[in-house]
Amino acid sequence: MIEKLILVDCNDVACGEAEKMEAHRAGLRHRAFSVMIYDAKKRLLLQQRAEHKYHSAGLWANTCCGHPRPGEEIQHAAERRLNEEMGLTCSLQPVGQVAYRLRLENGLYEHEVTHLFAAYWTQEVFVPNPEEVQNTAWQHLADIAEAVQAQPGLYARWFRLYWLKYANSVFRQPIHT
Repeated sequence: MIEKLILVDCNDVACGEAEKMEAHRAGLRHRAFSVMIYDAKKRLLLQQRAEHKYHSAGLWANTCCGHPRPGEEIQHAAERRLNEEMGLTCSLQPVGQVAYRLRLENGLYEHEVTHLFAAYWTQEVFVPNPEEVQNTAWQHLADIAEAVQAQPGLYARWFRLYWLKYANSVFRQPIHT
């Protein structure tokens, strides 16, 4: 199945569609989301991307990232992908938005308007999809910030950017409901 992305202007207004790999090769701006899941100890759930991913393989990142499908509401897409990747089902809260353009390995680009979502996970068990995730870890934000600074090569480029430029907007924990 060919996955299509929603192309957007700098104001996140949809202006077309492109095949996923085409968008990443050409650096076309598209809509995306990033999810941050916290536990009761206010730790963030990190995922280590599977080794066979088409970019950022084996690197650590936030809980879940992805792209809405054309016609799909962004929050629904984030909740769908969170379940597909991490085996977590929960209601997400929007916490912000960031935009960036990054060059990745293999001549690929992330040129995204990224909607940020967060939630608390209160259960003990979840089962990540091994096709997507090779490992997980719950980490306190201060420990992550220190680790990203000390060993940046272990983390995905967008996750490092979140810490360097957008930490106050990205790592906002949701309001308890």
